[in-house]
Amino acid sequence: MKLKALVAIFGLACAFGVRADSYPSRPITFVVPSPPGGAVDVLARALANVMSQRMGQPIIVDNKPGASGVVATQMVARAAPDGYTLLVTHSGPILTAPYIFPKVPYDVKRDLTFVTQICTGQLVLAVNADKVPARNVSDFLAWARQQGGRVSYGSYGVGTAPHLMAAYLASSRKTDMVHVPYKGESAMVQDLIGGQIDWGIASLGTLAPQLSSGKLRALAILGDRRPTELPNVPTMAEAGFPEREFWPVGWAAMLAPPRMPPAILARIEKEARHAVNTTTMKARFQAYGMYAIGSSPDEFRRDVEATAPVMERLVRLSGARAD
Repeated sequence: MKLKALVAIFGLACAFGVRADSYPSRPITFVVPSPPGGAVDVLARALANVMSQRMGQPIIVDNKPGASGVVATQMVARAAPDGYTLLVTHSGPILTAPYIFPKVPYDVKRDLTFVTQICTGQLVLAVNADKVPARNVSDFLAWARQQGGRVSYGSYGVGTAPHLMAAYLASSRKTDMVHVPYKGESAMVQDLIGGQIDWGIASLGTLAPQLSSGKLRALAILGDRRPTELPNVPTMAEAGFPEREFWPVGWAAMLAPPRMPPAILARIEKEARHAVNTTTMKARFQAYGMYAIGSSPDEFRRDVEATAPVMERLVRLSGARAD
């Protein structure tokens, strides 16, 4: 009996080995929790192009916006662990959705496999230049208080870092403002340009053309340093807002379904980390005010475990909730 069991286990291991050696043998899908045009979507498409050249198979980007990234993340959490369905995401569904929603249909630690943190970078607090006269955050808050609750801000979804930091800014400074959530960053920025909302927090890459044209005005950088593209814009700490709640940065990362075969996971990690450090991808990151990371799965997991308590506190302090 024991011999038969060992033979069966050995046979199964060999079968997995064959599949791992032949991986990939068909197209791979990157599931992205935002519509086309936003920073994560653009980075995912660039990453797909670089990785597909070395892996010998097309990589398709499947945009699944909705519920602050929960829809896309659930799709990957329930996918077959064969390496053909991967999540390329912002931090929302990983770091904040579990605290924003009463219940999410996945457990980050149990139902997802960490692959790599792709890149990280500062976010920008920007205002509509025609509607908002302020040129720094303190003057902006003073102006907002005079508007009698009519000031609105956008984010690319309930529970995303931009939403939480904006909500915290409003509540901690006792300023009445209205949150307008969007399904993606690009849609939010378009309404900011059009004046449908007054201000918002978004990635530098999405905002950069409108900042250059003068349609939008940058008031502060979220994070701990000024990006080289905006050397004259202060960080929130430099602007007089030193709380840790204004430090979270935007990142993009890759995750996979649970119970991935080690050999297939190792191949995906190797190719993703190689792609992240290519000249092509670094140029993309720079355009979005971001920096290459390419961490190992363990490094990525440790970063999430260290940051999650900060985001949980930010959710609690901001009072943000989703039904």
